[in-house]
Amino acid sequence: MGKNKKRKLSQLIQDEAAHDGKPSHDVGVGSTVAHLQASELHNQQRQDTAQDANDDDAEGWTVVGKGGKKRKTNNYPALVYNELHNQQSSIKIQDLQTLILYCIADGPSPQWVSIRHHSGVKKAVVLFVPGLERRMFDGSVRLDTVGNTDQDTELSNATSSPAKDEVMQNVPSTIAVQHANGISRPFASSDDYLPVRLAAENLPEPLQPLAACFEYLWPVKAPGDDRLSKVYSPLHAMLNANIPKSREQKEAEKAIKGAKPVNGPHWQNKRTPITTFTSTKEQLQDDDYVLHPVWFTTEAERAAEVKRREAATQTAERGWVDSQVANLEAGFVPDNDVDDGSLNAGRTILAMDCEMCKVDGDDAALTRISLVGWDGEVVVDELVKPDKPIFDYLTQFSGITAESLDPVTTTLADIQKRLLDILTPQTILVGHSLNFDLVALKLTHPFVIDTSILYQHPRGPPLKSSLKWLAQKYLAREIQKGHGSVGHDSVEDSRACLDLVKMKCEKGPDWGSSATNQETIFKRLARTTLNGHPSLTKGIHGKIGAIIDHGAPEKNFGRMATYNIGCNTDAEVVEGVKRAVIGHPDGAVIPGGGVDFTWARMRELEALRGWSNNHGFDIIQMDSPSSANGDAEPSPSELGKKVASTVSLIQEVHASMPPCTLLVVYSGTGDPRDLARLQKVQRTFKKEYKTEKWDQLSVKWTDTEEQALKQACRKAREGLGFVTIT
Repeated sequence: MGKNKKRKLSQLIQDEAAHDGKPSHDVGVGSTVAHLQASELHNQQRQDTAQDANDDDAEGWTVVGKGGKKRKTNNYPALVYNELHNQQSSIKIQDLQTLILYCIADGPSPQWVSIRHHSGVKKAVVLFVPGLERRMFDGSVRLDTVGNTDQDTELSNATSSPAKDEVMQNVPSTIAVQHANGISRPFASSDDYLPVRLAAENLPEPLQPLAACFEYLWPVKAPGDDRLSKVYSPLHAMLNANIPKSREQKEAEKAIKGAKPVNGPHWQNKRTPITTFTSTKEQLQDDDYVLHPVWFTTEAERAAEVKRREAATQTAERGWVDSQVANLEAGFVPDNDVDDGSLNAGRTILAMDCEMCKVDGDDAALTRISLVGWDGEVVVDELVKPDKPIFDYLTQFSGITAESLDPVTTTLADIQKRLLDILTPQTILVGHSLNFDLVALKLTHPFVIDTSILYQHPRGPPLKSSLKWLAQKYLAREIQKGHGSVGHDSVEDSRACLDLVKMKCEKGPDWGSSATNQETIFKRLARTTLNGHPSLTKGIHGKIGAIIDHGAPEKNFGRMATYNIGCNTDAEVVEGVKRAVIGHPDGAVIPGGGVDFTWARMRELEALRGWSNNHGFDIIQMDSPSSANGDAEPSPSELGKKVASTVSLIQEVHASMPPCTLLVVYSGTGDPRDLARLQKVQRTFKKEYKTEKWDQLSVKWTDTEEQALKQACRKAREGLGFVTIT
């Protein structure tokens, strides 16, 4: 029996060699196990062969892996990928972060790659290189060598890749990408999720040095939402980490139905005045508020707004009123009149909620209004009789019935007159989706706090969290129990909104955002010391980190890092990485031995390709116009030269790393320019559609543009990554 097993294992190794190392996909459980054992044996045989070739080395080191690094065979850390890994989708930036935290902190083991002797990893270095994309590796984006003319380049591209041309001739039009140079795979195939082994002879010349540093190119999906056609920050995805939870916390959360309460053990309160949370003009416009006249400061703006309101029948002749606020400065309260530590900052705070019914014309009409003061006491709670016949009381939501409104004589005009007496320039209105209440009241007021904006949906706008869910999650309070039967209580809803705002003031601006469940990776490292793997810096108990970036990195995530280094060029970034990782010999700035974690960003390739919206150094927002140089791609020779320069700097970082350093390179996203252009068109269309006639729109937005936007989003999320241990 034992001989038979050995024979099968030996035969499997021979079969694998006969197929150029490609595993058979027609295997059962037994042969799968045998294949894993064979792969392990095959790797060990390669290491033994390499060691035999270096027996003259006095210390018994062997050359293994990329870059010619010398490693001990027994306990040197190593990344191991096997083609039988159960890879079902592209890895994400968070998966790269998991690998880092597993190696140098307290993170869980990654599922997409194996790490031998992970406790032996001493440092981690991350290079963020936007502008580098997967299409460069398959020839879809041309990279010419320095010195080629455009004519030479066209001839070279026409004749140098016959294999690719032959493949593309047989590809259906529905397939976007096919095998090219051994790198890319058919679109929508499961193979797109798998890493691709790098071979210098199959790469464009500017990219060939990467094959000497990294074994695989990994498809890495950028954070985003395909349904909403949004791409989120790849910087945040790497530098913000989920706060780990104990087993007891996880078990306790499983027992809770609905929204989970927020009680992170590492949260620190930051008392903040309520004026910090008043909605801006842009926020009000995005949520379709009818703006108060004081928001328009020029004659042209005021004239345009008058025209818009006339077209939307939102004028005084149609029953609309504006609160008596002369200008925005009228809402200011002198500091001398504000008590120290006051959360309401000397303002009058009124929480409001309204109930509506349906009247002739399918319009929403006010039937009840409730106002609650800062102390929770009811200021106004009135039923209102609409001036049009009611055809739907919406009792299941409003709680209003024909019997309850029958004796009521109060009209909308009566409520408006009363509100104009109550609302002053120093009054702040609080509510949930308050724009609907103000439309029902036919009223505008410049200073509002909308809890649907204040507490953003976990998946971001335009999605909104319900007030019921927010109250359950953050106040541990059940409201709207009569939803769908006897309706809501507008006083109860008003108090819930008020308490949510008070909690935000007590806890700080980050309360109710991802920051309650996340922390920066630097904070995570600061309280981490693995057994047998303490920080290399004496006198510091936790691990320390550094950020190296263009400009002034201390303004963003850099303020959370132990050290930050500002640079003007990518070459300076590389020098900064060396300083951070190795440290200064005299310990003048960075202690000798360097930091445990280094994050750095190269930006010159990104700027050349027009991927950034400016030459500043804030994070790139992918849902805003992001092309500084337009949609025009630089010439193939210019792009090839810059890619070669960037790859050379990556190679320099790789060569300068001390042993047992985890090096991660990621691009963040694919090409975002089409996405940014289409998003701009969509915003223009939505803005004009509200005020202009269909034949007067400057842009169109049909299903064709919608599908193009979704395709552009998928393209923008196609990032790449490289990982190795030096």
